[in-house]
Amino acid sequence: MSANRLAALSEAGVSIWLDDLSRQLITSGELSRRIEEDSVVGVTTNPTIFAGALADGEGYEEQIAELSTSGASVDEAILAITTDDVRRACDVFMPAYEASGGVDGRVSLEVDPGLAHDTAGTLESAEVLWRTVDRPNLLVKIPATDEGLPAITQAVAKGISVNVTLVFSLDRYRGVLNAFLTGLEQAREHGLDLSGIHSVASFFISRLDSEVDSRLDEIGTEEARALKGRAALANARLAYQAFTEVRDTPRWQTLADDGAHMQRPLWASTGVKNPDYPDTLYVTGLVTRDVVNTMPAATLEAFADHGEVEGDTAVGEAADSEAVLDDLERLGIAYADVIATLEREGVEKFAASWEELTQTVRRALERGE
Repeated sequence: MSANRLAALSEAGVSIWLDDLSRQLITSGELSRRIEEDSVVGVTTNPTIFAGALADGEGYEEQIAELSTSGASVDEAILAITTDDVRRACDVFMPAYEASGGVDGRVSLEVDPGLAHDTAGTLESAEVLWRTVDRPNLLVKIPATDEGLPAITQAVAKGISVNVTLVFSLDRYRGVLNAFLTGLEQAREHGLDLSGIHSVASFFISRLDSEVDSRLDEIGTEEARALKGRAALANARLAYQAFTEVRDTPRWQTLADDGAHMQRPLWASTGVKNPDYPDTLYVTGLVTRDVVNTMPAATLEAFADHGEVEGDTAVGEAADSEAVLDDLERLGIAYADVIATLEREGVEKFAASWEELTQTVRRALERGE
């Protein structure tokens, strides 16, 4: 039943990626099992995931000892450890990458989140990661801040495949799509093969409901309670509409004619944070073609156990989705303020996760194990 439910999700057009990676996951064969049995065709990572893997320690002892003996700095050690894991994962996913023509079989690795407001620093970090991993199925994660958008364009123009992360708002998502297309146009001017450049835009889901629901609770009316748990799906469905609108433009068609691949929406933060909601809410509610859903293991297993695919749940929902956002505005919950809060907190949380990773690696180097 597990394989059937996940296979049905895949057949409906959703690329299933796992939001988890560790050396143990790779060396134990568990990642390969996920690929073979659970229709997993990609992986996303973040500093918290790496910090947790290192804290568990299994599989890293020899490399940490070597790095400690050689006098590697913390930054050098982080680069070596994370790129080793990602390179190994890229190799595991290479068959999926080749079978999908480069669309799937992808592994994401993040630039230092401390560079979120530094365009030049972000681009430099992206280039270092791209060179160091040295695998065509890498996606370099760049945040969709104001300063991140030009870095996305410049990275794509250099032929670097990008996972644009921390996308919350519809306006910012349209800016991300434009940054990607501009990068492709510049890559074409540079004579690069557009068919080798791929991208996803990670639209964050559950965090929006968490923020909006807390504000609805403060209002406390029956009308407010009726809107709980509806904002995130509405926002994502409108994002998918924006994606299809851009895909239908002459601007995109000229790039497609030259071999380019469209940047796909990726549903991120799909683990349900409110225990009152179905644990597969952000999977079943966003089933449509040409999207990615990156799930933590618990969400993937929940869907394998009892998830249902009941046709397309994103297309044709624009009017209802706009009504949800309009109702929130009418109650005094300003979309722009919610988004600004989420982006600020998102950058802060990613930076805090990076600091956690830094401290974990520092302690490991000091122990020499």
